Amino acid sequence: MWRDLLPLGRNATTHGYRRYAWTAADADCRAWFRAQATARGLGYEEDRNGNQWAWLGDPAAGDAVVTGSHLDSVPDGGAFDGPLGVVSSFAALDELRARGARPAKPLAVVNFGDEEGARFGLACVGSRLTAGQLSAEQAHALRDGDGVSLAQAMERAGYDPEAIGPDPERLARIGAFVELHVEQGRALDALSDSGSAAGAHPVGVASAIWPHGRWRFDFHGEANHAGTTRLEDRRDPMLTYANTVLAARKKARVAGALATFGKVSVEPNGVNAIASLVRGWLDSRAADEETLAAVVGEIERAAVERGRRDGVDVRVTRESFTPVVEFAHGLRDELAGLLGGVPVLPTGAGHDAGILSASVPTAMLFVRNPTGVSHSPAETAAEDDCLAGVTALADVLEGLACR
Repeated sequence: MWRDLLPLGRNATTHGYRRYAWTAADADCRAWFRAQATARGLGYEEDRNGNQWAWLGDPAAGDAVVTGSHLDSVPDGGAFDGPLGVVSSFAALDELRARGARPAKPLAVVNFGDEEGARFGLACVGSRLTAGQLSAEQAHALRDGDGVSLAQAMERAGYDPEAIGPDPERLARIGAFVELHVEQGRALDALSDSGSAAGAHPVGVASAIWPHGRWRFDFHGEANHAGTTRLEDRRDPMLTYANTVLAARKKARVAGALATFGKVSVEPNGVNAIASLVRGWLDSRAADEETLAAVVGEIERAAVERGRRDGVDVRVTRESFTPVVEFAHGLRDELAGLLGGVPVLPTGAGHDAGILSASVPTAMLFVRNPTGVSHSPAETAAEDDCLAGVTALADVLEGLACR
């Protein structure tokens, strides 16, 4: 499975993945998922929002145990983020069959669409639509960098954008959702480094997801000639933007939070022109919502204050926000018990499991990441750890669905 999936959407120059929603690479990944379902004799379906489902048992029976993740990527992302969860889910079903396990509940593997939000700027579109956290109208308004709407992209890919929307009937069938994911950080590896007994485990259980969001900062200045305009006569938004990036790092460090300007666009984007507009996107996360709000507020105040000095107008728009997710304690503790007391740890990364947690009991397993690098071609995990993740997921599915 891993060998078949590896070349799909991979950039020959960067060796990273560009599996953006509703593109040819996305279609290739979807075809791979369907082929895996068909090869196992699983019932295959796509829901109204384009999410893919592979069923073992009758979906209508209810109280289903569902696992899976996503196959799309960030720009030049790594091979493991998302795909490891989907590949491991199919492998875990294979393991259950090899054990002769007899599920008493329906089992399913899911591939949620557009989890990363790399194309349209909003993460977890497939699961948000399904859970009713994103309306069809809001989804139709999303645009990519070329001005193509999500509806247009879906239609070009052969899907009906008018059908998207909440899917409470489908969610009502699910008794538990467990998502396996490569750890995006090295907490598990650090436990190994510390000599802790818990570090002997290549797999951990998630306790919570930090609250997080995305904010667009628009810095409006005045375009002018780079070679003739005196420094004191300039209204240069790039200066305000640069100062805001530094302020974000400082404010986050003091508060014990995270703040990152990872995307920027410039107009008119000429080497010999002072910019008229710099638009930067802030990603910020913290252990609690109060701290997150305080950090983002301080970053905005720093931007506005510097903008006054530079003659630059600053406008801030919140594009998305996900509150803190405390995974269902009963399910979380059951997983930890089934796996013999593995480490339980929080994460700052968002996931479909976090979105669905408001609708169904959800939990997550993490596979150790030796470098902590993620959202990069350098992302990796040891084969033995990945196989341990498959075994752990199979143990969890057996415990939840076969007893």
